[in-house]
This record gives sequence, C-alpha cells and structure tokens, in this order.
Amino acid sequence: MVSSVLCRCVASPPPDAAATASSSASSPASVDPCGGAVCGGPDHQLRLWSLFQTLDVNRDGGLCVNDLAVGLRRLGLHRTEGELQKIVQAGDKDLDGQLDFEEFVHYLQDHEKKLRLVFKSLDKKNDGRIDAQEIMQSLRDLGVKISEQQAEKILKSMDKNGTMTIDWNEWRDYHLLHPVENIPEIILYWKHSTIFDVGENLTVPDEFTVEERQTGMWWRHLVAGGGAGAVSRTCTAPLDRLKVLMQVHASRSNNMCIVGGFTQMIREGGARSLWRGNGINVLKIAPESAIKFMAYEQIKRLVGTDQETLRIHERLVAGSLAGAIAQSSIYPMEVLKTRMALRKTGQYSGMLDCARKILAREGVAAFYKGYVPNMLGIIPYAGIDLAVYETLKNAWLQRYAVNSADPGVFVLLACGTMSSTCGQLASYPLALVRTRMQAQASVEGAPEVSMSSLFKQILRTEGAFGLYRGLAPNFMKVIPAVSISYVVYENLKITLGVQSR
Repeated sequence: MVSSVLCRCVASPPPDAAATASSSASSPASVDPCGGAVCGGPDHQLRLWSLFQTLDVNRDGGLCVNDLAVGLRRLGLHRTEGELQKIVQAGDKDLDGQLDFEEFVHYLQDHEKKLRLVFKSLDKKNDGRIDAQEIMQSLRDLGVKISEQQAEKILKSMDKNGTMTIDWNEWRDYHLLHPVENIPEIILYWKHSTIFDVGENLTVPDEFTVEERQTGMWWRHLVAGGGAGAVSRTCTAPLDRLKVLMQVHASRSNNMCIVGGFTQMIREGGARSLWRGNGINVLKIAPESAIKFMAYEQIKRLVGTDQETLRIHERLVAGSLAGAIAQSSIYPMEVLKTRMALRKTGQYSGMLDCARKILAREGVAAFYKGYVPNMLGIIPYAGIDLAVYETLKNAWLQRYAVNSADPGVFVLLACGTMSSTCGQLASYPLALVRTRMQAQASVEGAPEVSMSSLFKQILRTEGAFGLYRGLAPNFMKVIPAVSISYVVYENLKITLGVQSR
C-alpha cells in the first residue's frame, strides 16, 4: 500500500522531486511520463488520499498516534509510540494533536526531501545505489567504525530484492513513515555556536549526533571551537576594547569617534594597550564552553525528550539555562575583563593584581556587578540568534539543497554573520548597562546605581541613542571575527582528526 503511493519509475530520486510534487496539479503530464505518484502523476492526490483513508482507522478525518499505530500495523509496518508521536509532532502545524490530509501530504513531501538529502550524501559513487562500503565510509565520517558484516546487516533490513544494495525506492519505502528527523549531515554541516565566535558566548550550544557523543568526537569540536575563538578574539581585541571604552566613557559631552578612540588608546599606553583585557577574555573561553556544554546535556535529560535533537523552542530553553549557569560560574572573569580593558597604564600589574585590589577595596559583591542585565541579555541574544540562524538555514535547505545539505563556506558565513548581528542588536542596551555597572568603581566618582536607575539616567541625559554607544566598533568586528573563527576552526578540525567531507 505504501509502495503503491510512490513512483517506481527511477532507481534514484529525480533532482526536482519536491518541486514536481508541489506542481503536479498544474502540469501532471509534463513532469512524469510514467504517471506515477509523488513525482507528479495524475493519480497522485488520489493515491495519497487512499493511503490517508487506510491509516484513518476511526474515520474522523485526522491521523492521531493511535490511528497510525493500528493503520501501519495493518500494512505490516511496526513503529513505537515514541516514533509515531514524532511523526505527528513534525507534521502537526495547527497543534491539534493529529494530522489532517493537508498536513499529512505536507509531511510526506517534506520528509521525502530530507530522505533524499541523506540518500545523496550516502551515495558516494553517485550511481543511485548504496552498498556496504558506502555505509561504512559514511559512518566513519561521523566518527563511527563498523565492520563489513555490521554494514551488511543494516543493508539487509532495507534490501527487498536481495541485491545487497539499496536503491532510492527501497530507501524511501523503508524510511517514509519513520521519523528520521535528525539528519546527521545537516547537523554536521550547520554547526553554529561551535564555529562562530564574535566575543559573546551567549549562543545556544550546538547539537551533536549520538555518534559524536559516543565516540568522544564532541570534545574535539569544542577544542577546535575554543582555539578558533581565542584566535578570533585576539585579532579583533582592539575593536572590542574600543567598544568597552565607548560604552563607558562616551556621552553627549564626550563624543568619542573610532579614529579618536584608537588615537587616545595608543597615546595613553602605546600599541600594546589595544589588547588590554584580551588575556582574560581568551582565558574564560575554556571553562565557559565546558560548563555550558555539560549543563546543556544535563538539562536535555531533565527535559525528558528521547529525541536525538531538541526542537527549536526546547533548544532555546535548554540553551538559555545552560548559558545562565555558565555565565554565573565565570562572571567574575567578565568583571575582570571589563576592568582590565578600562585600566590606565600602571594601574594593575596583571589579572591577579586587579582581582586582589577589587576584592580589597570593594568586596566580593563587586565581582557580580551587572549580573542581572547580563542574565536578562541571554534570552534575547540567544533566542534571536537561534531563530534567525534556523530560519536562514531552513530557507536555504528548502530552496537550494537538492543533492547535499552542505551549504558551502559563503552561505555559512553569511548566515552566521546575520544571526549574530541580529542577536547583538537586540541585547545591546542590556550589554551596555552591564558594562557600565561592571566599570562603576573604575570610573572616578561614579555613584553606585541599579540597573533600572542607570537605564533611566541614560535615557534622560543621552536619549535612546545612548543605549547604543560603541555599536559601530562592535558591528565592525563581527565579519572578521566570524571569518577568522571559521577558518581557524576548519584547520584545527583537521589537526585534531575531525574528518570533513
């Protein structure tokens, strides 16, 4: 029944299968000479409707988990309740707990496109068939080594004609009503927070495949990401220090421009002063990344999902909580970074001297100045960054991903740059208030103020524009930071033995 719904005319997927499916109503004859189904034949809707009615056990016009369980069992397909729930969740656009006919068709078409991407990425020889060697190579790329006997066992579960190879029809029939949502190729190609470092580690952590977690490949990605962040932050440190100076010192009466700011820094402390505060900024990458990753994995378990990859809203919640835990753990380093960036020549001999003097003069509470606006800034930054990146990623996958999920360097850089920029823009006022609160004691005569009173003071004396002081150098560093971190990340992956395809 399931096989009869699908076109059997080719052994490999047509390059425009998804497009022809959606246009079948307007030109059925022109797109499919065989008159098949999903590739656009005239009986396409009729056959899908027949399958839908077969699965709709209680005849209420919707497929719930129970309908799918009973209907698929009658067709000889056995799925667990968890797998069936994933199918319903993936296609249920109106969130009524079941799939109507339109949602069912949309799910099949969208799911088939994802399956085609996986099939093409597994088909290394590009001959329209997958053999045991190709399965072994693909799993090796994911960091998993299996024997040829294990690969043949995987093949036999899908191979209908005994050829020990899988063609497109066999692959699609086996997986069509099986919730393969978490495509490893898409996860691998579309790493985001691991690759791109713009100086603010507030992004939602990346997902790693089960294989990456089981084989320990995840820590190599994190080490490569940490190294890329260190190089990226060091290269853009002068712009970062200028941003901090403008956030704290710039005002209507002291209008600091970019050229004037650099001139002032060099005149006061020489060229080396451009990198003040960079040491602690690089040093905090390792503990923050490690704590965030461990917290994220624990929170995922608390969420209780059995999916390999969380849905976007679940990722946002888990990522924001993990970011809050990581930031709370290393926040004194954030205060030290700001104080070191603002210090004058000879004020501190180093990081430890700075920490000792802050502790002696201001007490332990000084290491948590600006903590509240920093925590509040995590949600808009992480949420908008994730939403924009996922939107751009899905738009590219839907429109341009025909033979591979690999977007290429320029698409990745463009998506990373745009999402980071949007996230920073949304949370920038909170970041500015945080920096001013962190710097209070380093500004001579500055009174102790709360977050709300500081917001009111800035709006009263400088207007809304005052909340965006230092935005120009902040945006100027995004493109070089993203580009540098990507290049270094890719090279470190090779050095650490993380295979790239």
